[in-house]
Amino acid sequence: MDRSSLSRSRRFAPVVALAAAAALTLAGCSSSSGGKKSEESADGASAGKATTPRMTIALVTHQSPGDTFWDIVRKGAQAAANKDNAKLVYSADPSAGGQANLVQNAIDQKVDGIAVTLAKPDALKDVVAKAKAAGIPVVGLNSGVSEWQKLGLMEFFGQDETVAGEALGKRLNQEGAKSAVCVIQEQGNIGLTQRCDGVKKTFTGKFQTLNVNGADMPSVKSTITAKLSQDKSIDYVVALGAPIALTASQAGSDAGSKAKVATFDLNKDLTTAISKGTIAFAVDQQPYLQGYLAIDSLWLYKNNGNYMGGGEQPVLTGPAFVDKSNVDAVAKFAAKGTR
Repeated sequence: MDRSSLSRSRRFAPVVALAAAAALTLAGCSSSSGGKKSEESADGASAGKATTPRMTIALVTHQSPGDTFWDIVRKGAQAAANKDNAKLVYSADPSAGGQANLVQNAIDQKVDGIAVTLAKPDALKDVVAKAKAAGIPVVGLNSGVSEWQKLGLMEFFGQDETVAGEALGKRLNQEGAKSAVCVIQEQGNIGLTQRCDGVKKTFTGKFQTLNVNGADMPSVKSTITAKLSQDKSIDYVVALGAPIALTASQAGSDAGSKAKVATFDLNKDLTTAISKGTIAFAVDQQPYLQGYLAIDSLWLYKNNGNYMGGGEQPVLTGPAFVDKSNVDAVAKFAAKGTR
C-alpha cells in the first residue's frame, strides 16, 4: 500500500468505525459469530439480532451476470439484514432502464428502504424521486459518489472512483510503467469511466482505453489478446474488475506479451493470482462493507434517525492497495467470499 492510500485509509477508518459502533450499540453483537452459543452467552438476551419490527429493504444494483464482485456486496447486505431483523430483496439489471424498473418494483411493493447503485444516474433520477415522494428512504452505494446528492439520496457508501484511479496512476509511475491500457467492460458506466480518467490524470506514461463487452468473456479475452499482440509497447493492463483482470492475464500469455496486470477490486481467485505474481496488485474498495453499511444505515435511520456522514459526506470504503506484501492478510477473508 503506498503512503497516500494508507493516509486515506486512516482518514476513512473513523467514519466507518463510528458507523459500525452505532450499529452494534443499537442492535447488540454481530451475527457473524451468532447461533445458540451467542444467545446463551448473553444470559437469555436477544444477542446478535435486533428485536425491532421487521423491515423489508430492497437492494438494486447494476450487476452483470457472472460478475462475482456483486456476490460479495450481497453477502455484506445479507449479513446486515440478518442482524437487523430485515428481509433483503435483491435484484439487478445491467441496463439502466431495467434497473430503473426494478426500483419502481420496489416502490410498488412498499418496501421500507431502498439501496441502489448509480452507475448511470440520469436513468435513475426520476424513479428515485418517486421513491422519495412515496416516503421511502433511499441510499446509494458503489457507483455514483459524484451524483448521490444531486439525486437527493440520504447517504452514500463506496469509494471516490476518480481518487482511486489517481492513486493507481501514481502507483504505475512508482512501478516504472511506460505504457498502459485501461480496459472498460461496460460503456456508459460512470464509475468505470471515472477510474480510467483518474489513472490518465496522474499516470505520466502513454495511456489508452480499450472497450470490451464484459458480458462476453471469450470476446474480452480475444479483444485484449489482439490489442497486446498489436502494441508490444504496453507494459501494464489496467482492469476495472477481478474477472476482467484474470482474463487479461490469460490474454497476455496468449499474445506473448510481457505486460503486467493491475486491477480494481478483489475476489478469491484474484488474491490467489496476486500471491502467485500473475496479477501485480489490486485496488480494494471493500464491497462487503458497502453492502453491509447501506442496509444497516436504513435500519439506523428508521429506528434511531441516524445519518451516516451527516447526510453531507459519503462514507468512503476505499481505496487501499493489495499486493504481495499484504495479500495474505486479505486472502483468508476472500476465501470466505467476503473480500
